[in-house]
Amino acid sequence: MRPNPVLHKLGFADSDRVVIIHTDDIGMCQASVAAYSELADFGLISSAATMTPCGWFPALAAHCRDHPQADVGVHLTLNCEWDLYRWAPISTCDPASGLIDGEGYFWRQPEETQARATVGAVAAELEAQVQRAVAAGIDVTHVDTHMGTVAHPRFIASYVQVALKHRLPFMNPRQDEAGYRAMGMAAETAAAAAAMVSVLEAEGLPLLDNFAWLPLDEPADRVDRARRAFDALPAGITHFVIHPAADTPELRAIAPDWRCRVADFEAFRSDELRQHVRASGTQVIGYRPLRDLLRGG
Repeated sequence: MRPNPVLHKLGFADSDRVVIIHTDDIGMCQASVAAYSELADFGLISSAATMTPCGWFPALAAHCRDHPQADVGVHLTLNCEWDLYRWAPISTCDPASGLIDGEGYFWRQPEETQARATVGAVAAELEAQVQRAVAAGIDVTHVDTHMGTVAHPRFIASYVQVALKHRLPFMNPRQDEAGYRAMGMAAETAAAAAAMVSVLEAEGLPLLDNFAWLPLDEPADRVDRARRAFDALPAGITHFVIHPAADTPELRAIAPDWRCRVADFEAFRSDELRQHVRASGTQVIGYRPLRDLLRGG
């Protein structure tokens, strides 16, 4: 694809490597809020997204009210993947919505939601989650998606619509159809996503180029893994995901991948990693500049 026009609008060159260092799942549990607060003070991360249906969302909202410049979006959530720690939709408790499993919670896996949820129920739930964040006093900077559930032909329009309604950028790498298929999308979804990119970019919506993350199955040598990941970033704007959490009994009870989450927390408060990113020539931004472009600020 041609270079991202957003690069020039932000003052970068086509060849610049620009990254949003993004902390996911904030508010999922207390350990995620504690980690985010410390990492935000440390200064290497540049953005985060909160899960508004989860029990520790109010604590994250309180942090944002105390830190109004926090770059925090809504991690639009349609699944609850854990066995013993569950959450449910905030817009409905009606099983006819297709959002709710037999236990009264979100389905665990995206495929279950994609097979059962109605389009109208998904749209209502996405809107309710953004509204909850705004009502709680968060200056929302963007939206993205938990477990990629909205990346489905039936749901992608609702994702775009909630972003446009609230004038928010959204996490969706700008690719052609072949690029989306190389990322693992099914052919039908890839075609729909590519067509959407062309329309939105023509309308001036700021889009991203790439998506990268540290896998949640390799806790060892996390700083070195992160260094290699940053060194491998291509030109353009990359949404780079980590899942930091403090090491607590609660986290260990919830998440089988807790070691990787703790390793992310430790790595991204490492001065070694911070110095490496600064020396690499990688340009770190948050979502707020993209939101300002969208809103004409």
